[in-house]
Amino acid sequence: MQRWRGLEDIPEDWGRSVVTIGSYDGVHRGHQLIIRHAVDRARELGVPAVVVTFDPHPSEVVRPGSHPPLLAPHHRRAELMADLGVDAVLILPFTKEFSKLSPADFVVKVLVDRLRAKAVVEGPNFRFGHKAAGNVDFLVEQGKVYDFEVEVVDLYVTGEAGGGEPFSSTLTRRLVAEGDVAGAAEILGRPHRVEGVVVRGAQRGREMGFPTANVETLPHTAIPADGVYAGWLHAQGEAMPAAISVGTNPQFEGTERTVEAYAIDRVDLELYGLHVAVDFVAFVRGQAKFETLDALLVQMAADVDRCREITGADAPRP
Repeated sequence: MQRWRGLEDIPEDWGRSVVTIGSYDGVHRGHQLIIRHAVDRARELGVPAVVVTFDPHPSEVVRPGSHPPLLAPHHRRAELMADLGVDAVLILPFTKEFSKLSPADFVVKVLVDRLRAKAVVEGPNFRFGHKAAGNVDFLVEQGKVYDFEVEVVDLYVTGEAGGGEPFSSTLTRRLVAEGDVAGAAEILGRPHRVEGVVVRGAQRGREMGFPTANVETLPHTAIPADGVYAGWLHAQGEAMPAAISVGTNPQFEGTERTVEAYAIDRVDLELYGLHVAVDFVAFVRGQAKFETLDALLVQMAADVDRCREITGADAPRP
């Protein structure tokens, strides 16, 4: 799959394509409906399927300081889109200047001049251009002028997550923030993942027999609520069952929130400086401070046993 950052990265000889545009944070099951439809339509027309997305999140430019917690970094979204059959991802740098582009200019500069859209696939509430003035109806009219089709796909999926609310990135972020990682996984179609580089911590876990990978997460990452979780630690091409701790470590008067993953029964790992991923499968318990260190150790052993039980029935995640 080709990855382009900015319009100038698109090959000069790029032909017609089917395009879908959106933030697509998380590439959740609703997003997957739209992307799969775009891929299917591209195959029917014999042209590539392209996803157009933005960096940073548009809200950060329009309303500084309002950047939402991200469910997946751009490289992860690209991987997920590639799995769906997407041929190219275009990440447009979202600047103040770009935010002032009118809907009509956006259509010409992005869809017509560079991507040569043959069809555009979107959800019913798609908005674009300066002050989000462009909508699907406007896109349809522009398609008549510039010779591209517009297909609207209902992205709304519902399930048990969030009490039956339609699946969305906003709902997923809320469930992650509440620690309901099982609900988030229902929306995403896979466990919520946090990524980052393993850094040196206080190494208390190693001293207590549970060496953890202290993950320095990427900026704006959506991190689950404080507590203990069962999940998977992905490192060096291996997926390992893990007990994961999120929080400030109140037992030792900590103040900084951390994400630490103990690869169950693995004390041989040297992961410092490596980029790793942590998948959250199930909430085990909330963060707590114990009367004694011995009481903490007993609870940690019980947590690990519970995490071993939860992950033991699952196949490793790719």
